[in-house]
Formats: sequence, C-alpha cells, structure tokens
Amino acid sequence: MVKDILYQIKFSFSKLKFNSKKETTNKLKASFGKLKDDAFDFDYIQKYFRKKDHSEAFQVLSDKTCNDLDFEDLFILLDRTHSKVGQQYLYNQLRTIVVNENKTSLNEALIKKITEDSDFRLSVQKRLDKLNRKEAYYISTLFQEEHLHPPKWFFIIKLLSFTSLISLVLAFFNPMFFMVLLAVFCINFILHYWNKKNIVEYVGSIPELLKLNSVASHLYVYDQFKKLSPDLPKSMAIINEVKSRMRFFQLEAKLQGELEIILWFVFEIIKTMFLLEPLLLFGVLKRLNTKRNHIDNVFQFVGHIDMLISIASLREGLNTYCLPNINTENQIIAKEMSHPLVFNCVTNDVHLSEKSVLLTGSNMSGKTTFIRALGLNIITGLTINTCFAKAMTFPLLKIFSAIRISDDLLNDKSYYFEEVLTIKELLSISQDGNNLFLLDEIFKGTNTVERIAAGKSVLSALARNGNKVLVSTHDIELTDMLLNQYDLYHFSETVNENMVGFDYKLKEGKLKNRNAIKILEINDYPKEVIEEAMEISKEMDKIYTTN
Repeated sequence: MVKDILYQIKFSFSKLKFNSKKETTNKLKASFGKLKDDAFDFDYIQKYFRKKDHSEAFQVLSDKTCNDLDFEDLFILLDRTHSKVGQQYLYNQLRTIVVNENKTSLNEALIKKITEDSDFRLSVQKRLDKLNRKEAYYISTLFQEEHLHPPKWFFIIKLLSFTSLISLVLAFFNPMFFMVLLAVFCINFILHYWNKKNIVEYVGSIPELLKLNSVASHLYVYDQFKKLSPDLPKSMAIINEVKSRMRFFQLEAKLQGELEIILWFVFEIIKTMFLLEPLLLFGVLKRLNTKRNHIDNVFQFVGHIDMLISIASLREGLNTYCLPNINTENQIIAKEMSHPLVFNCVTNDVHLSEKSVLLTGSNMSGKTTFIRALGLNIITGLTINTCFAKAMTFPLLKIFSAIRISDDLLNDKSYYFEEVLTIKELLSISQDGNNLFLLDEIFKGTNTVERIAAGKSVLSALARNGNKVLVSTHDIELTDMLLNQYDLYHFSETVNENMVGFDYKLKEGKLKNRNAIKILEINDYPKEVIEEAMEISKEMDKIYTTN
C-alpha cells in the first residue's frame, strides 16, 4: 500500500514536471518572430554597456543621438533575446559600431542555421532561458566593477569562527564550553548580520555566474558555436576552479525561494555560528578578481548567441528587410525604406551621392520621421546587419544628431544656448569627416534673420570633408543659399475645404506650395486674422523676390 502511494506521488510529480517542460517548449516555439511582452528596465539593461571598454569601437552612439532617434523604443522592437545576459549584450552591440566582415559572415551563417533548424533553435532557447531571472543582470558586475574588500580587522572573523568550532567540540567533554559558545555566538550574530548588506548583491550574481558557465558548456557542444570563441573551454575551466565555493551562495539563493522556512532557519544558525558567509564571500571574491577576463569571455559567448537568436526572430517577424551593402563610394541608397517604429509606414526611396540633403515641408508632413528613419536604418545595418528596406547601400559613417533640444533651467541655459552648444560640438566633429549629421529645424530658438544667416554658414561647414547632412527647415530662403552643397527635397500635403491630407512621400525640389495660413482658415480662425496674414505674406514675398 505504502509503495503504491509513493509511486503515485512520484508519478504525479513527474507528470507536473513534464507538463511544465511542455508548456515552456510551446511558449518558446510561439515566441519566435514575435515581440516580447516583458517589462524593460533600462537601468539594468544598460549596466554592461555603461562599464564596457569601447576603445576599439568605430563609434559609440551618444545618449543625445539615442534620445533623438527614440533608441529605447527601437530596442524594445528589436529585442527578442531569452536571457538577461543576451539582452545586455544586444543593447551594447546596438550602441557600439564595430565593423568586422569575417564576424558578420559567421553571424549570418549561424542565423541561417537558427532560422531553418527549429529543433536546434529550440534546444538553444531552452538553455538561454535559464538565465532569464533578474539576478542575471548582476553577472556583469563580477568582472566590470570593483569587488568588496575585507576590512582590516578581518582576522577577528577568522579567530571567532575557529573559537566557535573549538568550543562546540570541547562542549561535548565539558559543558562549561557551551557558555563560551553562547557568548561567541552573540558576537558572531552581530557580525553575521553586519555582513548581510555585503552579500545582498552577490547572493544573486554568484549563483547566476555558475548557471552562466553551465549554459555556456552546453552551448559549446554544438560545433556551429565553437568558431565564435575557440578559447572558451579554458575560460570555463578557470571559472570552475571556484565552483565548490560558489555553490554555497547557490544554496543560499535556493533556500530563500524554494525550501521550507525550517531548513532556512537551521542553515542560518550554522552560518551565524561559524561566520561562513563573510569567510566564503571574501574568499570567492578574491579568486574571482583574478578571473575577470575569463568571466567576460563566457558572458560574451552566451550573449552573442542570444543576440543571433534575437536577430533571427526579428527577421522572421518582418514583411520586408535586407542585408546592407557597406560601400566605399560615399553614397547612401535605399529602396522602399521604412521607419521601424511606425506602423504601416509609407516607404521612400533615397539616393544621396555627393551632396547632402535639405528637406522642406510643413509640420507633420514627415520630415523628421524620414530623418530618423534613415539614421535608424544605418544604425541597425552597421550593428545587426539588418535594414528595414528592400535594399540599402551606405558607407561606414559615424552618426550624430541634433533633433530634440530643450532648455536646461537648472543650469540657467536657454533653448538657444543649448542649441548653440550642440551645434558647436557637431562642427568640431565634422573636421574628421565621414560623418552623418541629422538635424531638425536648425537654430529655431532665435530670430528669423540671424537664424537663416547662421544656419547657412553652419550647414555649409558641416557638409564639408566628406560628411553627409540631412536637415529639415521651414526657411525657404536656405534652399537657394545652399544649392551648391545640398540637394533639395520636400514633403507636401493637400488641403481642401475641410481637411489636410499627407502622403508622406519624399519629392525632389523645394516646396512651392505653402498652406499654413489655409490651415488656420480650416480651423476657423477669425476672418480678419486670415485676411491680414495673407496680405502680410504677399508683401514679404515681394520683398524676398526683389532681393
């Protein structure tokens, strides 16, 4: 009877485990090609990027440019990773432009394998999913940040731990030593909970490091991944040297979440009595401190594979995408390019050769969206080898922008002054050449005359040295002043009696029709206001035409 009951219990647990695995499998299968439904905490996602050494990179995208181009929204669209390690790695790769043709070829071969072989992909996804807990965000701190150092009086902790052990042993022969043990326990209790604030971060990161090493070892079994990091076995072996000590913290994590409170209490008494936590913590950190490069190698290996899964999933969910052609001819050519964040986006063709581009058009006609679309497509093309277009060709360019500018009241800086400082930085950068500058409504924080004068001068300077400039403006006067350096394009709208319509299509030449006053009329502005505005407009046109 008892045997039958035990069998039924065992069978029930096996069934639950099987159903759980089946549910995970179905979930992973369904997720391919789909957006994540997770919350995105960019403070954690950015941790690896912020501490990473980028000295070898061609360019690191600035916070200013990322803000201008809605980078966080882009990341939410692109991120299809299955681990926190992969998520951090993908974020770093998207903000760091490093061109390696050999690596790109290998990546594309692996992406093809991931896309076509669903069983292979699923097995990899299951491994990566083991690193999807929030605690995995802290793995990077183990090789990027300064470790906690033991206090100068750390020898006292060793002495007290030894005293506890001796007192416990001697107490079996002389009960008086139980009093000594109790006294030492009280002191140890204080020290144990003093150390709790030190262990909080590590009780999460150290167990996840063990898990990272395990996941890497399982992924390295596949021959397809071995080319990514030929020396990885050495790094994994070196990390395993500390494995036995690190398992203590793995047990700590499990006791907090999986086992009964009684077991936790017993374990806590033992740890307190012998001061195990500070002894093991500082011992582990000392050893891990010499293994930073190896932890980094394993982190990048796993993160890179997860990034490839993410790229494959992204492409699977797109109706149109292409692999970019990186040329050396200083041309930017795109066929049916779209903005990745605009639903049912109207596509546009682009052909920039020797000259830069000056865009005109009314508000909401599509100028700024087009500028952002080009910038984002070049970024994704250079980082994940994917563009949101039917075809796209461009040279290796550094990308800078001045689109969103706001005043800084805390530091007593006006909008115009902030704009001046931003443009000054771009002028300095332009001296090196081979940059792409994305600008919207240059110097709109000042008066018309000086805005046009300064705008012409700055835009002429930025377009030199092989730089490309994509700028929007409402100042029609600039179209004639910059003809030698800029090709003219515009976006337009149609206005009838009751409404304004936009087609969002890029058109050659400068904008000829002006509808701003007509739009005021559609929105029921007073008749006398409209008439006066029309008269003033006609007079100003005469002055400009005459001059």
